[in-house]
Amino acid sequence: MMRKYVEKKNLQNKPYHTDRFWVAPQVPKEDVASDEVFAKDLEELKENFDIKEAYIQRGQLVVYISANENVEVLTFLKHQLDYNFLTELSAIDWLEKRGEFEIFYQMLSTSKRKRLRIKFFIKQKREIRTVSNVFKSADWGEREMYDMFGVIITGHHYMKRILMPEDWYDHPLKKSYPLQGDEEASWYEIDKIFGKEYRDIIGPENRDSSRVDENDTYNFARIHHEVPFGEKPSKEIVETDYQEEGGVFLIKSLKKADSVILKERP
Repeated sequence: MMRKYVEKKNLQNKPYHTDRFWVAPQVPKEDVASDEVFAKDLEELKENFDIKEAYIQRGQLVVYISANENVEVLTFLKHQLDYNFLTELSAIDWLEKRGEFEIFYQMLSTSKRKRLRIKFFIKQKREIRTVSNVFKSADWGEREMYDMFGVIITGHHYMKRILMPEDWYDHPLKKSYPLQGDEEASWYEIDKIFGKEYRDIIGPENRDSSRVDENDTYNFARIHHEVPFGEKPSKEIVETDYQEEGGVFLIKSLKKADSVILKERP
């Protein structure tokens, strides 16, 4: 099993790329009454369920429900309101701010040509019921939500990790998770593939997402040139153009040699 690391707070607020945490202004919300189809759908939902909040955002109806009614609401949407596709589902980590996850289901009605998003909040470690019996598309999505966020889904036929190894500690999309992983994560693949005796020979993994190494194991980065899989990189630099030979009508040709790397954003 992986060694448990000490929990840290707000680690993703402390990297050197601070601009990635700029928060965009929220998209304006519109009254549901402004759309006849959504207004009718919401009225029927209110007649059958406890609706916390509802509004239209970017042409989509957003509805907040009670967490314990997720299966019933999605069943109603599918069979009564003709939202026949569950296109996406996941969680949003608000643990540091309010101690909760925000769960969402993205729905599509092909007959109405409308999109609807169901949302609710749950406390950390609270279980929610699977909706995979209503929409088969939820199968892998729920496993990924568990794997990445630690949200526990009951009633799922195979609630196992889907991306990370079974013995991986914690859940990588939580905001408290270090961007470069746990200290032991740097040795995980080396220990598993080569064995611990190769630690001194290979060295730890560099998990800096902004770093590209031309000397990686199989030259996946393909710096400077294209080479066959597994070949050692050469230092020969092959200049390439940004357009196909002959150019594009009415488009100014841009040569790679004329490009400039800016020291800072304008």
